[in-house]
Amino acid sequence: MDANDTYEQLTRHVRKTKMLGSINALLEWDQQTMMPQTGANYRSEQAKWLAGEIHQRETDPRIGEWLQLLQTSELATDPSSDAGSTIRELFHQYEKKRKIPLDLVQHQAMLHSRGQQVWIKARKENDYASFAPTLKEIFHLKREEAQATSISDCLYDSLLDDYEPGAKTADVRQALEQLRDGLVPLIAVAKENQPRGNATALESPRFPASQQKAFAKIATSLIGFDYERGRLDTAAHPFCTEIGPDDCRITTRYDEQNFSSAFFGCLHEAGHGMYEQGLRAEMYGLPPGRYCSLGIHESQSRLWENLVGRSKGFWTYFLPIAKQHFPGCFEGMSDVDMYWSVNRIRPSLIRVEADEITYNLHIIIRFELEQALLQDELSVADLPAAWNKKYSDYLDITPPNDRDGVLQDIHWSAGLVGYFPTYALGNIFASMLFQTANSELGCQEGNFEKGRYSDLLKWLQNNVYQRGNQLRSDKLMKKITGSVIDHSPLIKHLTHKTQAVYSPIES
Repeated sequence: MDANDTYEQLTRHVRKTKMLGSINALLEWDQQTMMPQTGANYRSEQAKWLAGEIHQRETDPRIGEWLQLLQTSELATDPSSDAGSTIRELFHQYEKKRKIPLDLVQHQAMLHSRGQQVWIKARKENDYASFAPTLKEIFHLKREEAQATSISDCLYDSLLDDYEPGAKTADVRQALEQLRDGLVPLIAVAKENQPRGNATALESPRFPASQQKAFAKIATSLIGFDYERGRLDTAAHPFCTEIGPDDCRITTRYDEQNFSSAFFGCLHEAGHGMYEQGLRAEMYGLPPGRYCSLGIHESQSRLWENLVGRSKGFWTYFLPIAKQHFPGCFEGMSDVDMYWSVNRIRPSLIRVEADEITYNLHIIIRFELEQALLQDELSVADLPAAWNKKYSDYLDITPPNDRDGVLQDIHWSAGLVGYFPTYALGNIFASMLFQTANSELGCQEGNFEKGRYSDLLKWLQNNVYQRGNQLRSDKLMKKITGSVIDHSPLIKHLTHKTQAVYSPIES
């Protein structure tokens, strides 16, 4: 059999496996949005069975045989080509996943399915004790997985690799520490000076959920999310998922006394969705039709949420529309007032509602805690106290309860250990990409004032989305921006905003 025939067999097998993964994604979406609570037990059985079927297909010995032949073929000569990146990434995944026992995969799938339902109930009832046993088992199994797939002396490296392939914990830690050092002076300015704007206008009991949804759909449609290929629903924790090449679903949650929560959450998830909708449909199921990494994925959600959605130009266009949807709420406010208001620095308890600067500290807290949990240096029983101490040390606030503290995120209940640092990496990547786009296209603020986002979206589609996973994130960022990871564009961007909202500071 020649290389082309072998490649065809391999890709056909992988595409069919992806179809099972898409079915699993549909079940997970249903579980978070529509499934009755009584369906949780059987859904976990479905998750277990599907996970087993997928894992057996992903570790089929034939994949190893196909890849061994293909790695020495001409198809693998260029590792950034469609065929070359497919061979490269499938080999990486195969070598890693075949080290994980089938029973561990199935046990985790069942536990994560049930764990999310346990978390939802525990958060609603502010009852950490009822969630703790599940969380303890989740980290025990993640430790087993990390040990089985160990790629270095650092257990966390193996789990981080699932979301940011090739990244090392030590390098990420250094990047986040450098970022934190750049943020500290800006947070100090906010503590020492009075902000401009009227943040209270964004927090009043005058934002009906139905009107929030209607306004959010207008905004997300205009920036580029295609509702003919997607939909917006309500969930306990916002997320985005792809069910197929033309089926991308985003969710949010509404607080009728807080405008920013759902609106910026929708922009965030729409950013994820636009990335998924911008991937090459003909490559669906293969690495060139898959996102590059979670750090790159988060760069898109954070770019559209913050660099676009919190810009003055954005509100020059959208404030009049907001005033129509929420009569009396923004009376007397100008676009400058709105720009000031949505960019205030205010340490808060809830990560997904945090300002653009302190958000990164939320991520660093979780990054440090989950490493300690994985290494068994911190017990699940002691987690709430450790969580509260870090919030006191990093943000100078203490959660009054576990609902708004250790129970606020769904990630750990779903087994997503190693995911959190990609949010902060995403912030860094987003600013690097946005700076490059403005350099190549010209400043986009004028387009935003007119409600035009197509130039920026097309640039991102050409430079990021259409490339899929042809390149790892370090090589992709180097190719587009000239740097692998550089926090200075983000600090420059945040310094500019801080200067606008607070008393002038030295830049």
